[in-house]
Amino acid sequence: QVQLIESGGGLVQAGGSLRLSCAASGRTFSNSPMGWFRQAPGKEREFVATISWTSRSTDYADSVKGRFTISRDNAKNTVYLQMNSLKPEDTAVYYCAAAFTGSPTLGSSCPSCYWGQGTQVTVSS
Repeated sequence: QVQLIESGGGLVQAGGSLRLSCAASGRTFSNSPMGWFRQAPGKEREFVATISWTSRSTDYADSVKGRFTISRDNAKNTVYLQMNSLKPEDTAVYYCAAAFTGSPTLGSSCPSCYWGQGTQVTVSS
């Protein structure tokens, strides 16, 4: 059974930084793209970032480009999201995702994804 466990969320002031981690277990993640999505109150879940198994391919939502960086450590089955220059509009529950569809990266909606339980990120102004 696939398990994705996020950590690293919290409360930070605007302009600050946080690093989210997601530890994966329960299945081999060889050739598995991973990524992050987020859901703000009253809004639909939206794509944030994705990374391929080799880390050669990454993609970001326009709203976070230049501020967020996704990375992974395959030896630890862990994916990270470094978030800098945080803004109040980044406030959301952040979800880790993984897929086993054979695609190099996750899509913007990812209906076949496995999901973590989420970690709250709150950015105060």
